[in-house]
Amino acid sequence: MDRRAFVRNLGISALAGGGLAACGREEQGSAAPAAQTRQTHEWRMVTTWPENFPGMGTGAEHLARRIQEMSGGRIQVTVYAAGELVPAFEIFEAVSNNTAQMGHGAAYYWKGKSEAAQFFSAVPFGFTAQEMNAWLYHGGGMELWEETYAPFGLVPMAAANTGVQMAGWFNHPINDLSDLKGLKMRIPGLGGEVLERVGGSPVNLPGGEIFTALQSGTIDATEWVGPWNDLAFGLHKAADYYYYPGWHEPGTTLEAFVNQEAFAALSDDLKAIVRAACQAANLDLLSEFTARNHQALETLRDEGVDIRRLPDDALTALRQTSEEVVGDIAAASDLAGRIHDSYRQFRDRVVAWHDVSERAYLNARSG
Repeated sequence: MDRRAFVRNLGISALAGGGLAACGREEQGSAAPAAQTRQTHEWRMVTTWPENFPGMGTGAEHLARRIQEMSGGRIQVTVYAAGELVPAFEIFEAVSNNTAQMGHGAAYYWKGKSEAAQFFSAVPFGFTAQEMNAWLYHGGGMELWEETYAPFGLVPMAAANTGVQMAGWFNHPINDLSDLKGLKMRIPGLGGEVLERVGGSPVNLPGGEIFTALQSGTIDATEWVGPWNDLAFGLHKAADYYYYPGWHEPGTTLEAFVNQEAFAALSDDLKAIVRAACQAANLDLLSEFTARNHQALETLRDEGVDIRRLPDDALTALRQTSEEVVGDIAAASDLAGRIHDSYRQFRDRVVAWHDVSERAYLNARSG
């Protein structure tokens, strides 16, 4: 029986009631001695992404397969796209209450649960992908992320990074800062708060609803990811202008998070496998975004898309406002303050290094 038939026949109420909560069963081959008996775990992964969507949706599927293969089948993961088991923006709660055992999304979607969570997806004018991974894995960021999610019964892990995104698609040109005022734009997280402070009107929509909203005029503009994903959604057919740089998401971490009880039920080697699979997915998807984006950008240029840089006065205002927004969140709680301090201190150190390494090299390469 396929997963959709499974959901239809069983019903969401039964799932929420825990009738099919993650379970362990003892498997033993007919010829295997009792000492070789092993426990298997059946997990459901819910995502915020449309089914089989390039990068995000396929990345969740690949992660599930990698966990199954690396565990020798001891963890079985069934993936549900947005809306198949629960709506896109309800996966955080679904994994928290163990309706599903694993989620795949982005931390800025959960600012209603914890504003501090946004530090672990994307900070405007903040870390690039390389810098974000350095902070998470070797700068104390991962420990702070785990502390942030612990009250919700969740164990977070980085599972992808998009790299620097595009600023988005607009139905009219942005010639100066004033053109952002009154703009209805699909933009989540801290970027949305920044846009609001400079006079825009942020809207939070799941990916599957963006094209229709932009085409119908419900929104005036949208950011999504970059050329590869934007081309897949056909956003060039709904808006005339494509802007860069992605000031709001310079290196967006996509996450996997696991229900604490489900994770605790794993043996130590299986816990290590889940973590290793997520770390491998984090590297793999960043590499794929880099490889696919340049190909898609060429296609969009061939389609006649008008690709423009945001004006300097808009970028200056957005950068200054970003500092204010992030500072306000840092002042809201002790945890947010500690995350901000760690983030800022690490950024200052890594920027000093990149001034004489990455930035210096790129400047020299471009002549």
